[in-house]
Amino acid sequence: MLLQAIRRRLNDERGFTLIELLVVILIIGILAAIAIPSFLNQKDKANDAAAKSYVRNMQTAQETYFTDNSTYANSVATLVGVESSLADYPDGNAADVSATGSATGFTVSAKSKGTSGVTYTITKSGSAVTRTCDRPSVGGCNAGGSW
Repeated sequence: MLLQAIRRRLNDERGFTLIELLVVILIIGILAAIAIPSFLNQKDKANDAAAKSYVRNMQTAQETYFTDNSTYANSVATLVGVESSLADYPDGNAADVSATGSATGFTVSAKSKGTSGVTYTITKSGSAVTRTCDRPSVGGCNAGGSW
């Protein structure tokens, strides 16, 4: 009697139907289509943030250099000597960074390594400091071309 009840129960239980499996796969596909583009943009945002941070560090190094030498005239290599964290920029690619200076001001810039390729720049002329970027409304650059 017990054995018959177990056999009957095994015969009555079935797996998922093809329609049920297709619905589940469809739902997973829709969720992936929503989530994947969001995750892909995160890497570009991180690259833009790294470039902005690098430019801010270059600005700090310029100010430190000015405190010691009473001039902003120097090069990227000199700034790396002042602020060692500048040597840690991704890939160490100095072609993507620049620094120029004079007695009263400076310009420092870094290009984002992401697909946005935005160049972030800080310029100091006298006491005025401006932050600009070369591709408005792309990446971390707002529509006005500043950040």
